[in-house]
Amino acid sequence: MYSATSAPPPPPPPLPPPPSCSQGHLSNLILPTAEGGSICLLCLSNLLSNPNSPTVHVSYALSQLFQALSQPLFLRSFLTFHSHFLISPLVSVLSSFDDKPIAKQTIDLIVNICEASNNHSEHNNEDVYKEFVARVSDRLSSGSLAWSRRQLYMLHCLGVLLDNQENIPYACIKDKDSLVLNLVTGLQLASEEIQGEIMFVLYKISLLQYTYMDDHCVDVLFPRCPKLLHLSLEALVKTQSDDVRLNCVAFLTVLARRGFFQSACANYLGCRDALEADNFMQTMESTMDGSPLEVLFAEAVKGPLLSSDSQVQIATLDLILVYLSCNGGSGKEVQVLVEENLADYIFEILRLSGCKDSVINSSILILDLLSTAEQAFRQRLAIGFTTLVSVLSYVAEIPFHPVQCQSLKLISNCVSNCPGIISTSQFEEISTILAGMFKKHVNGEIGMLQETFTLSCSTFVVLMKCSFSLGNTSLSASIRDALNSAFSTCLTMHPEHILHSLYLLKEAYAYAIEDNLTIPINTGLRYFILEICKQQILPWFMTTINEMEEEDIVLGVIETFHSILLQDLDTEARNFTDILVSSSWFSVLFGCLGLFSTEKMKWRVYLMFSSIVDVLLGSDYGQPIRDAAPHLPSDPTDLLFLLGQKTSHNVELVCCQSAVLLILYISALYNDRGFAKMSYQIPYSPEAERILFQLLAENDWDSLSTRIHLTSLKWLFQQEKLCKLLSKQILKLCINNSAGNYIVPYGKTSQNVDLQVIAELISFGDNFGAMILVCLLGELVEDANQEHDIISVVNAITKIIEIAPAASDQLCMYGIGGVLQNINYGSNFHFPEVISSTTLLVFSILRSVHSESISNDEAWVGITIKSMDYMISMVAADGWTEEGLRILIILSLILYHSTNQAMIQASKIILLSAPLVSIINNSVSEACSKGPALLDHDEGTKPGEILIIVLSLIFFSFRSAQAVLPGMVDFQNLLHEGCEVQPLSYVSIRGHDLCKLMHFGSPPVKRIASFCLLQIFTGISDHRSRNQVHLKFRAGYLSSMRAVLEGLIFYGDIRVSRNCSLCLSTLMTWKEVEIESIASAKNNWFRLIIEELVMSLATPSMPSNSFMIQHKPAVNIAISLLKLDQIPPWMTTVFDDSSIVSIIQNMSPNNMSTELVLLFRELLNSGYLKSEHIADLNRVFQACRRHLYTNEFQDTGAEGHKEKACVNLDDLGKARAFLTSLISQSFPYVDLWRSPSWKKQLLEEIELFSKRLMEDEEG
Repeated sequence: MYSATSAPPPPPPPLPPPPSCSQGHLSNLILPTAEGGSICLLCLSNLLSNPNSPTVHVSYALSQLFQALSQPLFLRSFLTFHSHFLISPLVSVLSSFDDKPIAKQTIDLIVNICEASNNHSEHNNEDVYKEFVARVSDRLSSGSLAWSRRQLYMLHCLGVLLDNQENIPYACIKDKDSLVLNLVTGLQLASEEIQGEIMFVLYKISLLQYTYMDDHCVDVLFPRCPKLLHLSLEALVKTQSDDVRLNCVAFLTVLARRGFFQSACANYLGCRDALEADNFMQTMESTMDGSPLEVLFAEAVKGPLLSSDSQVQIATLDLILVYLSCNGGSGKEVQVLVEENLADYIFEILRLSGCKDSVINSSILILDLLSTAEQAFRQRLAIGFTTLVSVLSYVAEIPFHPVQCQSLKLISNCVSNCPGIISTSQFEEISTILAGMFKKHVNGEIGMLQETFTLSCSTFVVLMKCSFSLGNTSLSASIRDALNSAFSTCLTMHPEHILHSLYLLKEAYAYAIEDNLTIPINTGLRYFILEICKQQILPWFMTTINEMEEEDIVLGVIETFHSILLQDLDTEARNFTDILVSSSWFSVLFGCLGLFSTEKMKWRVYLMFSSIVDVLLGSDYGQPIRDAAPHLPSDPTDLLFLLGQKTSHNVELVCCQSAVLLILYISALYNDRGFAKMSYQIPYSPEAERILFQLLAENDWDSLSTRIHLTSLKWLFQQEKLCKLLSKQILKLCINNSAGNYIVPYGKTSQNVDLQVIAELISFGDNFGAMILVCLLGELVEDANQEHDIISVVNAITKIIEIAPAASDQLCMYGIGGVLQNINYGSNFHFPEVISSTTLLVFSILRSVHSESISNDEAWVGITIKSMDYMISMVAADGWTEEGLRILIILSLILYHSTNQAMIQASKIILLSAPLVSIINNSVSEACSKGPALLDHDEGTKPGEILIIVLSLIFFSFRSAQAVLPGMVDFQNLLHEGCEVQPLSYVSIRGHDLCKLMHFGSPPVKRIASFCLLQIFTGISDHRSRNQVHLKFRAGYLSSMRAVLEGLIFYGDIRVSRNCSLCLSTLMTWKEVEIESIASAKNNWFRLIIEELVMSLATPSMPSNSFMIQHKPAVNIAISLLKLDQIPPWMTTVFDDSSIVSIIQNMSPNNMSTELVLLFRELLNSGYLKSEHIADLNRVFQACRRHLYTNEFQDTGAEGHKEKACVNLDDLGKARAFLTSLISQSFPYVDLWRSPSWKKQLLEEIELFSKRLMEDEEG
């Protein structure tokens, strides 16, 4: 017994052969079988070699031998000692017996013996295979079998042997020439079966010959080239068998690759002599166009192309492709194939292909070669266009598909040559496919070769030039997508695509212009292209121009921009021109001349200059530059040299100087950096300035109606001697503006100075612009019957302030208040238009001006009195109108400025005006009487709008009274009620009315009312702290007020809830009111507030800034409760150890607030914090300090002066919203979140916490 590691047992020894057979043959030729019998090889050989042997015996013997060879012992003995013994007998069987089953058995047996001999590990012997090949080929070479069925079996056997790719059987064929000759002869037989076998053998011989022969071997096929081709093509024409077709096509493909067709066509005359005796000549004579071989080839491939066998179709397509490619694709051959309708067959195959790459690739390549016969192919292309569109849709989805380019080329040719056969749906489908290719190229989904990109652009251009493309929105959308994708890649990742992208953009713009002429509303594509030029191409070109080495790209960009200017002179094109020249385009163009000093570049640059002048100044204004272009220098410094030359009678020099002046004028208008340096070379001349002033005065030159540089205009407004002249021109400008010439930004489309420029000049403050306006208005007011001009100037000043709010400061410093007072008290004030315009101007000034810039308080007193009188009389007659509300807003702004020590007397008059107080009290009483119905009166209703503006005036009166009439307002009196309370003698409101408004009012009313109530509470606390006044309130009164405040702690508007929390906190500080009972154990509302706060702060999802803002009211309540002398006992339960730990864990520099630090300071003061809590807090505060110090420079100046947004009093809602924003800014706890002042306050609170902690440690 063997162990697990022992070697396997040796194979059993072979059985001993019997001593002899029945014929007495030697035992060494007898091989035993596994069944116990034996086979005598000599007897078997004799049986197989005898042609008279019964076929039954032969068949049985072959089957027994095949079975025995499957037995390992028999096979080993046979291969070891007798591998060659049966070669000749087996070959004899094929030539002796006309029996198909025996032939099949024999061939299978031969193949079995060859494979066993080659594959057996111990007896690898290729000689058996080679001897079989040699003997079979010899029989066929000899021609002894004639062309019988036995010859067919021999052919099949040779084909099977040659199909073995593991060996090299070509050298085993001894008489190759005779073999080929016999095979060629056999091709002339009518039997398809024989032709198929011959074709397969010839195919294998040709493959082996051209694969393994060296330079010294003789090509046995080439001498028979014409006959082989003709016979093969004739067989292909006649056969209906797919097997024969496949063999024939394979053989012809090899011959085509070896150039047989080319040689046969070249030697057609000699080939004709060799074929005179053949019937094939009759076929040749029947051909009319081209050589017989070309026509025969076209006829031969039609049948295989229509075959239902896809393998035959694909092989035939490959044959045609090789034929056209290897044969050079001469025009005559292609012409014949097209005229023989071969393209129709290809299109049909494509249509039925089901998008198989093997079919599509060859078919499209063939069609591409056939397309060289342009005229003949054009009709076929039109027929198959629908199929091509579907093919393009398929290949466009596959990255680097091998026939993308050819498909695009065919589509483009058909669209350009046969536009009439394209339907609208096909047209749109092609454009969508192309746009999709561009987009996927950008996204990285598919790659795109340079040739594919070029053809895609060309195809788009062809589509755009079709007559029915105009007005097609689908094409416009596809072009936009394609352009967007193209320039997203060519300007960054694929610069090699830039020229073709520019070509596509230029043609797309020409299409957009023509499309807009057809359908004027279709302007989207044109604007889109201009945006690409502005936002992408121009910035890229400006940054890379100095690094470019290819002149073609530079010329391409300039030419594209130039073509846009030439094709379009509307507003958008002028805007684009403004952008170009504002980007120092002239300097860039001269830089291009420095980089590429060629004549072509010079012409392009100066033509671009001339077109820019045409666009900016008018048509043909650039003609001098075009005339002088051949004589102008490439160096811009030489332009000044030309100006310094005396012209005398030199016409060319005069022309050049005119061109140079035009270039300098346009560049100066737009601060071109290159030409700006040149201007400094011209010295200042006082004499020239004197002459200029004289000319301006004598000729009454209107400088504001001429295109002028802003620097020059500013210089004019700085000359005091010109103020009178400029005053007339400004009056003209104001009148034109009043007539409907609206504000147009400078440097865009208008060639005249407008209010935008005047506003900028006045806001600079270093000129007489504001003084000129104020004096002009003052002169008009003094003259009689100037109402129209007054209204024009007042409206213009209002618009100037809307454009540049800083102009209001300059106007006030030059006494605009006094002029407005004169208007109010003049005869012109009776005109409604004057009143309305003046009211708007007063509002614009008060809205924008800084308080320190307001002077001449007496003038504003007059304006205030006149405005109030007008408003009071209007309200008494008609109730509240929009004009009355506008004046009420103006009064609020006057009170606002009084808090900054401006308009003191005017504010006093407002505060103490008895009629105004009466009107305000009546409005408040009417609103309070509505009760719950007040909720429906928000800013969208007139009663709601009136109430909001009235409350805003009351708020500013509270603020103003403390500044201008300190001590006059008794805020404590505002919280009293009852009959003994004295009526209000100044603009104010009582506390219980505010509580009604807060309880019943709409959200905007609640907001303003809460600010007013907070102002009352703050005023009482300030008065109490200064004068040690003892407060006396009825307990029930404060309880009802407290209920309203408590109910709004969780209100959605943070400003309302914050104000209510501050009022409650203030209320808790009034000890004499005995308010601590509100926090007793019986009052569960405060406990609910604090518990909700602690639960929210302890939740891990706490950290957002908005979260901390929303919880500030509850934090204020918690802080106030902790400051009480008797802290509610439930506070210890709410702020337990686990809650404090969770809150600290959620704290970070990103969600820190001053209230949160103050809360922990009060918790520390109240003994709620343990040492562990303090240690954790110190770490959090330290991280917060580090975070704030790191980012302290990022928000510098956040609280500096900000330009106020333009608000027009014509829009009463916006004016009211502006008042509301001013009120909110009085308590900037929301708007200044994360501002520098907030950071400073937060650091101070952290420092106070640290100091308090140090005091405890020292104690």
